Amino acid sequence: MYGNYLDDAAKIVAEKREENLKFEHARLTAEEKDDLLLKFHPDRIKEQFTELKIGPNKGQKAPIELAEMLQAKPRLEPEKIDLNHIDYEADVLVIGGGGAGTSAAIMASEAGAKVLLVTKLRVGDANTMMAEGGIQAADKPNDSPAQHYLDAFGGGHFDGKPELVYTLVNKAPSVIKWLNDLGVEFDKMPDGTMVTTHGGGTSRKRMHACKDYSGAEIMRTLRDEAFNRADSITVVDFTAAIEIIKNDKSEACGAVLMNIETGEIRIAKAKVVIIATGGAGRMHYQGFPTSNHYGATADGLVMAYRAGAKLLYQDSLQYHPTGAAYPTQILGKLVTEKVRSLGAKLINKDGEVYIHPLETRDVNASGIIREVREGRGVKNDVQDAVWLDTPMIEMIHGEGTILKSIPAMYNMFIKYGIDIRKEPILVYPTLHYQNGGVEINKTCHTNVPNLLVAGEASGGVHGTNRLMGNSLLDVVVFGREAGIEAGKMFKDIKLSDKLSLQHVKDFEKERDAAKISGDSVSPKILPRYTHGNKEFEKDIPGATL
Repeated sequence: MYGNYLDDAAKIVAEKREENLKFEHARLTAEEKDDLLLKFHPDRIKEQFTELKIGPNKGQKAPIELAEMLQAKPRLEPEKIDLNHIDYEADVLVIGGGGAGTSAAIMASEAGAKVLLVTKLRVGDANTMMAEGGIQAADKPNDSPAQHYLDAFGGGHFDGKPELVYTLVNKAPSVIKWLNDLGVEFDKMPDGTMVTTHGGGTSRKRMHACKDYSGAEIMRTLRDEAFNRADSITVVDFTAAIEIIKNDKSEACGAVLMNIETGEIRIAKAKVVIIATGGAGRMHYQGFPTSNHYGATADGLVMAYRAGAKLLYQDSLQYHPTGAAYPTQILGKLVTEKVRSLGAKLINKDGEVYIHPLETRDVNASGIIREVREGRGVKNDVQDAVWLDTPMIEMIHGEGTILKSIPAMYNMFIKYGIDIRKEPILVYPTLHYQNGGVEINKTCHTNVPNLLVAGEASGGVHGTNRLMGNSLLDVVVFGREAGIEAGKMFKDIKLSDKLSLQHVKDFEKERDAAKISGDSVSPKILPRYTHGNKEFEKDIPGATL
């Protein structure tokens, strides 16, 4: 047991468990959902957003923290960067070593391209690795890509770009086959049929999973495949891209890189550049905890924006409804939606089921925030929260289900003396996903020639809310599409000799004209959880750390 004041609160849940197990909360109407979102979703708090003063999206709103990075001082001084000294040459430069970047590198390599994959940590150190619940694909007889389209498009409030949603759902079955053939260990029945389950907002059971470490298993497989292609994929790790390089035709043709251990600057030249830098959870918008990997700091958005690429839905973030809210050591850690898919219900302090557990993520996140703000949350010394009644799972499916289906969840809590088979857990929304990003078309092109973007750094695939299982699908589908497209493009492009950072100089002029002040520099690269500690500052020629 919790061994403190929370024991009594948990007893209320236990006393009503049998009753709550039988109770099925009605789905909210469209009007009820809209009202709940308007009053309680973080994206609707006007004072947490500001208007962009410069750049392609000038006049549009963005989260205060993101706007600061988009409009901050460039991390380098263009006149101090020697663009004539080329350290790396490739047909395709991939920035980011997560699911999207690795998939892109594999497909470009398959097309015969010489690929340079640059990642600021290690290949696989990405949000892909953190994804747990599964990956969607309509590949069962009672389902179809058309049905998947309706779920995804509607779940995103009909804001997704139709061509992107269409590509996402129609490529999904072949992507599952591709991953399976590469060696991903999907959950299967004894006869080899893949196990599929529901997710929030899905009308069919189409969630394919690898227990509750689906992202880690997919990333493991993609990473191995990339390393197996060492003859055509060169990996440079612990190296961050800090600026896109363009040529005299304003085409992307490389990037300025910085070794994050030594601070050394390197120049990479390429025919095609793919940004696959992932999300932004480590920006901690509105002070929220996050489920994101340490490197998720919106770098790709900053570099693309400075190069002239348009953003889409940059004001839309996803707050996963069930982040761990107790104990402190795991605050914000993801409690996968699969827990609710298996039958665990959301319960307030009075032991009441107050909402259907598989409403869409934005609705359930707003519902939890409402319960807490209106005094029906469970007070504790870490984060006021609601209960997620995990013991229901084994009451429904039988003893052993939790260890078999969600072992990572069990292991995360048992370390702190909480047995989720016997005790409910406390949850509160955690900053989880960047719904918006760089605007792309179905082949991942941006409005900047030869600059492609894939995965969470892109915007438009999920509209303004994402359904469970469509993120792992997004990174693999569009990572592959970017790699395939780059594999076609590079054959007709000549490596440019006229490299330029003029767009960075122009950006600085825009900043001055708009009277933007402050000492912030971007891209952020890594979050800093210390204050005023100069010990970590480094003297880097032409760059600011």
